Amino acid sequence: MPKYILKRAIMSLITAFLVATLTFFVMNMVPGGPFLSEKAVTPQAQAAMEAKYGLDKPLFQQYTTYMTGILKGDFGLSIKKRGRTVSQIIGTKFPVSAKVGGLALILAVCTGIPLGAVAAFNRGKFIDNLLVVLSTAGIAIPSFLSSTILIFIFTTKLKWLPSLGLKDAQSYIMPVVALALYPTFYMARLMRSSMLDVMGQDYMRTAKAKGVTTFKAIFKHALRNAILPVITYLGPLLAALMTGSFIIEKIFNIPGLGSEFVSSITSRDYPMIMGTTIFLAVFIIIMNLFVDIAYAIVDPRIKLK
Repeated sequence: MPKYILKRAIMSLITAFLVATLTFFVMNMVPGGPFLSEKAVTPQAQAAMEAKYGLDKPLFQQYTTYMTGILKGDFGLSIKKRGRTVSQIIGTKFPVSAKVGGLALILAVCTGIPLGAVAAFNRGKFIDNLLVVLSTAGIAIPSFLSSTILIFIFTTKLKWLPSLGLKDAQSYIMPVVALALYPTFYMARLMRSSMLDVMGQDYMRTAKAKGVTTFKAIFKHALRNAILPVITYLGPLLAALMTGSFIIEKIFNIPGLGSEFVSSITSRDYPMIMGTTIFLAVFIIIMNLFVDIAYAIVDPRIKLK
């Protein structure tokens, strides 16, 4: 296990380096610049700002300077939010997105896995057909539409929940539910399909023939093997939820990392784009590493090489 983790850590560093390099050069290939949106900027003022942020230097020199800074833990200053570093902005915005995303993940896991298992156990029955229809609709409906429906019902009509900001516990309910809808139903379908496949295996028939109770057969034998595809999905899902959803954060006016990332792209805040992209890439890499380790914990038959 230590050798495997070390190997994956080295591969992760290489992947993060390639992501940073690709993002840097792609962003610099985009026409325009970060100061074109400034009002009444004279050529002298623009040249001074470019010199301040090192944008007047040759592209390769900018690249080496930036990558050297990353090795020291310095992502540079934000161009649009002057006086603030990229690390400070990420440190402020990420906890907001992580809290909402973490709650959405817990809701999705605690709801999606049982729903999929129940649907598989009742294959062909009314509850199975109902869950299949609901999960298909839940996957098909985009998050902006589900968010709008939630606001219309619980804020406009019933006036039960606030729709803007994260002022109290009630204000978390709709963003968390809206963010959890898609992964909940996707996980339910994934769990149902995997559960049906496992329930048809020979060892499940043998367990039933030996008189093992249905509850024990499902939750001790079938569930442990059927959950492996769900674990695979949890890695990138956790990274996506924890780093924020631009649509959800925009609709509910949540000051998270997702909306900050998109606004940095539209304003061509190069250091912010680079820092957020690297942060997200490293987060996904770490989550995938945890997924691989979880495989060996859930199913000892899987050998890590």
